[in-house]
Amino acid sequence: MTRLSPKSLSSPSILLSNLRAQFLPLSRSRFVSSLSKPPAFTPMVSNRLNSLLPSSPALMWGPSVDNHRRPLGRVSFSSERSVRENKEVLVQHLLVNESDLKLLIELQEKIARGVDLSDLALEHSICPSKENGGMLGWIRRGQTVAEFEEAAFTAPLEKVVRCKTKFGWHLLQVLSERDECVLEEIAPEKLHAKLQDPGFLDEAQLIDVREPEEVDQASLPGFKMLPLRQFGTWGPVITDEFDPEKDTYVLCHHGVRSMQVANWLQSQGFKRVFNLTGGIHAYSLKADSSVPTY
Repeated sequence: MTRLSPKSLSSPSILLSNLRAQFLPLSRSRFVSSLSKPPAFTPMVSNRLNSLLPSSPALMWGPSVDNHRRPLGRVSFSSERSVRENKEVLVQHLLVNESDLKLLIELQEKIARGVDLSDLALEHSICPSKENGGMLGWIRRGQTVAEFEEAAFTAPLEKVVRCKTKFGWHLLQVLSERDECVLEEIAPEKLHAKLQDPGFLDEAQLIDVREPEEVDQASLPGFKMLPLRQFGTWGPVITDEFDPEKDTYVLCHHGVRSMQVANWLQSQGFKRVFNLTGGIHAYSLKADSSVPTY
């Protein structure tokens, strides 16, 4: 099982216990990890993805962060359907074994009487997300097993619904929804063409996540340096300087670290995020040989 974790946003020399202390306390939920195969990572990076975050059986892959606090108040169970297309949903849940249907019904009754689902998840859920009150964060279609997706994307807001997956019985609640964010790869040649347009530099947001010593060797115009070693500093305040509504382009050396940051930006609600395929190395080879390789 490969899990994603914000440790991918760190240098091997930096312990991301600092990140837990500096960043995660600012939000109710944590990055959510997964059970199925994530995008390809180098061994060094993937090894740093494993330790901070809980892994939920509901999720197949994909990190997610949110700072949405669950509204207080009574919730109800419903068979109503509210089909969502091109949306992301903020979900919390609890999971019990398939043989524990009686327990699930008891938990449903407690929730109907006003007990908070997050409190019950902390006490009874067998999903690692229990440590965060069952919060999974923002999820998109294609990230979860089919039965869970069907329930999450048809459940009315704030209604607790029940579903069964290969992992057991779930009680889940959709707390909020938003328009789906876009994450795409951009070829070096296409980015090069865009960089020739002065208007592009005025409209787009350009982020280089490499370290200063790398940027000294090769760089592209207009890109702001946000070194991964300093993620604990710039991560919590990313929206103070960058607008989630604007197109955002991210690069690194070979496209691996930048993809992690691109995924993270998407989870933060950045509407259109583009990762430079192959990084600045591929840009030099395919688009502009005047850019040094290293």
